[in-house]
Amino acid sequence: MQSVYRRTGSLLWVCAMLGAISVACTRNAEPQAPAADEGSRRVLPAGVVVGTAIGESAQAWLGIPYAKSPVGELRWRAPEPLPAWGGELAALESGSPCVQFPMPLGDTRDPNKVIGREDCLFLNVYAPRHDASTVPRDDERYPVMVWIHGGANLTGETATYDWSAFAAKHDVVVVGMNYRLGPFGWFRHEALVGPEDDAFDRSGNFGTLDLIRSLEWVQENVSAFGGDASNVTIFGESAGGNNVITLLLSEPAKGLFHRAISQSGGTWSASVAEAENWSDDPDAGRPFSAREYLAALLVEDGTVGSRDEAKQYVEEASASQIEAYLRGQTPASIMRIIEDRKKVSMSSMPLTIRGGVVVPEGQMIDAFARGDFARVPMILGTNRDESKLFLMMDSKYTRNFFGLMPRIRDETRFGRDAQYASAAWKADGADLIAMEVEHHEPGAIFGYRFDWDEEPVILGTDYGQLIGAAHGLEIPFVMGFEGLDLGPINLMLGGDETAAGRLPLSNAMGDYWAGFAKSGDPGRGRGGSLPAWTAWDSSTDSSPRFMVFDTKRDGGLRMSAKYQTPHRIAEDISIDSRFETLSERCDAIGKLVLNFPQFSEEDASHHGC
Repeated sequence: MQSVYRRTGSLLWVCAMLGAISVACTRNAEPQAPAADEGSRRVLPAGVVVGTAIGESAQAWLGIPYAKSPVGELRWRAPEPLPAWGGELAALESGSPCVQFPMPLGDTRDPNKVIGREDCLFLNVYAPRHDASTVPRDDERYPVMVWIHGGANLTGETATYDWSAFAAKHDVVVVGMNYRLGPFGWFRHEALVGPEDDAFDRSGNFGTLDLIRSLEWVQENVSAFGGDASNVTIFGESAGGNNVITLLLSEPAKGLFHRAISQSGGTWSASVAEAENWSDDPDAGRPFSAREYLAALLVEDGTVGSRDEAKQYVEEASASQIEAYLRGQTPASIMRIIEDRKKVSMSSMPLTIRGGVVVPEGQMIDAFARGDFARVPMILGTNRDESKLFLMMDSKYTRNFFGLMPRIRDETRFGRDAQYASAAWKADGADLIAMEVEHHEPGAIFGYRFDWDEEPVILGTDYGQLIGAAHGLEIPFVMGFEGLDLGPINLMLGGDETAAGRLPLSNAMGDYWAGFAKSGDPGRGRGGSLPAWTAWDSSTDSSPRFMVFDTKRDGGLRMSAKYQTPHRIAEDISIDSRFETLSERCDAIGKLVLNFPQFSEEDASHHGC
C-alpha cells in the first residue's frame, strides 16, 4: 500500500518532526572524548571488543561491524559475514551512517550535501553495566531488543538513538544497526546479477538482507553482552516499523527473533515490475524503478540527451556494459538523481521488493491472511494524529510566518483530512494485520494507539492542534525522558508544565515494552502494576482491541474497541458533514480504492461515488 492519505508530498522530506524528535533521543551533553571501560572487555567470535561506560549503570559498544563492507563488487549484493578482525576492537564511537541526504530539521549538516559512506554496516550495543566476570549467563541473561531506525528507508542512522538509559532501567540489551538505504538498499536490475549470484543477490532487497544479517550477528554474539539469544524482540518506528512487518513475512528471517513491535509501520512495498520496469511499460514501474534510475543517470552525466535516447542506449548495450556503468557510479552521482526531495517518497521508489525470496510476492496483507508469517507475539500500533505532521509541511494546509510561526489555513479541513489520513494509517499499519493474525494466532497480537497531545501554544501557534499525537512522537516516551537532554524539543513538549503527565505515561510505555520483551505479553507491564493490556479481541464489535496511551487528564491508559478498516473509514466519510461537496467526499473515498486492495470501486459506489 502506498497511501495517498499519508504520503501528501514526500514522506521522507517532511520528516521534520521525526528529525527533531531524534534530537530528544540522543544525549546532547557537552561532547567528551569517549574512554574505554576495562570492565566492558568482551570476547566475540570475531575478536575482542571494548566499549565505554555510560554513567553508573550502563555500558555501550559503538560501531561494531556486523558484515563485510558492501563496496566495490559487494555493492548491490547480499551482505557477507565479517571475518575475524583479530586483536582488540575499540568500540567507542558509532560507525558512519549509510549514504543519504540529512533530514531537513534536527540535523545541522547541509541538507543538500550527501552524507555517509557505503561502508556503513555497523551496530551499537547497550546493556546494563557489568564487569566481564559478572555478565549474566544461562537463565540470568537479559531479554534482547533490536531497534530498527526510521526515515522512510531513505535516511536515518542508529547513532541517533541512545538506548543506554532504557537498557539499564529495564534490564535489557538493546542492539541498533545501520542498514543500506535508498538506491543502495533496494535496487533490482537484471544486469547486476550473473550465474555466480544467488537468489538473495537477485532479490534487490539489500537493506532488508542487512537487517537479517544483523539478526544473525545477534544470535552469534549477544550472549557475550549478557543477552539471551533465545529471546529477541525486533522493534522499529515508521520505516523501521515497516521493516519489522517485512521481517515477520520474510522466510530467511524466521527463527532469528521471537517477538516483534511495529510503531507506526505499514505494508508499503513494491512488486518486481514496479521495481524494475519502465514507468510507461504495460506493467508499469515506479518513477524511480531500476530502469528509470539508469536512464536518469545516463542523462545526468551527458551520456545521452534524453530519456528516449537512454531507452535506446539501454536496449543496445550489453548486460556487462550496463553492470560496469552502474558499478562505476560514485555514491554522489547515484544520489544526485534524487536531489529533488519533493519527488522522492516511498511511493515513487521501490523500497522493499516483493520478489518471493526475501519478501513474499503479492500484497503483504494477503500473506498475513494466508498465515505465512512468523508465529511470534506482536505489538502493532500507530499514533492518533500520524498525518498532522505531513499536512503541517504542506502549503495547501498551512502558511508560515518568518519560518517560525506555522498557521493552519482552514482548521476544519486540516482536522478532517488529518483524521482520515491517520485512520488509514492505523488500518494499514495495525488493525488489518491484527485481524488477520488473530485468526491464526489468537492471543498473540496486541494493539495500541498513542494519543498524547498536550503541546503548548508557542508564538500564537497551538502545537497540540497543529501536530498533536504526531508521527514519531512516541519514541522518546518509550525510551524514557530521564537523563535525556531534550534541547529545543523540550519547549515544544511543554517543559515542566507537561512533565507531571508526560513522565508517568513514559514510564508506563517503557515498562510495557520491556514486559513484552521479557514474556511476549505486555500484561500489566514488567512491574505488574499497570492497567491490563490485553490481546486483540474480535469476538464482538465492542470487544477491547488495543491500548490507548494518554495522560490521566485525557482519559489515561485504557483499552478501546474503535478499530479501523477501509470500509469503516468510508462509512465515516459518507456521513461527515465537514465535507462540503460530493466531489470532496468521493475524492476521500476514492483514495481508499487506490490504497487498499480489499476496497473496490464497487465499494465506493455504495457511497454514491
